[in-house]
Amino acid sequence: MNRCVAHRGASGEAPENTLAAMRRAMDYEFVQWIELDVQLSSDGIPVVIHDDTLNRTTNSRGPVKSFTAAELQQADAGRWFGRSFSGERIPLLEEVLEATAGRCRLNVELKTYNGRYPGLEERTVELLYKHRLEHDTVITSFDESALRKVRALSNGIRTGLITEKRTGQLVQKLRELEAQFLSIHYRQITPQSMLEFREAGLEVMAWTVDDAAEMRRLAAISPDLMLCTNYPARYAAAFNYSL
Repeated sequence: MNRCVAHRGASGEAPENTLAAMRRAMDYEFVQWIELDVQLSSDGIPVVIHDDTLNRTTNSRGPVKSFTAAELQQADAGRWFGRSFSGERIPLLEEVLEATAGRCRLNVELKTYNGRYPGLEERTVELLYKHRLEHDTVITSFDESALRKVRALSNGIRTGLITEKRTGQLVQKLRELEAQFLSIHYRQITPQSMLEFREAGLEVMAWTVDDAAEMRRLAAISPDLMLCTNYPARYAAAFNYSL
């Protein structure tokens, strides 16, 4: 079966990027990977949140980078999703590493562009080595400069480029970045593209697939393709996996 990646945790079943979503993802024994998003607080601590601001997924407002980690953790990051999740916090990256170590591998997306978070790459790499998770994690980003910084900091941590479109120079770009992982929109996956990616030695993840029929179509293209979804239960239904 194609490996299942829980997008921002099991974000269709619990508030995205919270520890509740991570725990829910790990309840599914077939979830081998969790994808999550990392930004930097004003005091230089990696925190797990997708948007640039707190507006959508918390009861607070304002840019993530304007708050200390302690201030960010005072926000309620669960009530918007459902009353039963009231009190869920924005987790520190370190808290997620501690909760998932030995249980699930991580795809850590750095949410930075044009140096918006100076030090994010260094802090993330430091934490992975601190928890001895450098071999169980891939660091991904849309930002090529962030991937170059990670590669300069470590030869042991795999990196991956995120892209929504497939271009003729994509494989060459990954080689230039010394990246071994490709995170690409699922609509860009075809038998021809997967053959090209496999021949280049790339590990490929398709995002974000929430339709069971589409999951089966992608799986038929290649058993090596990782499927990233908000709903692990739909993955189970697509492949008749007993829960």
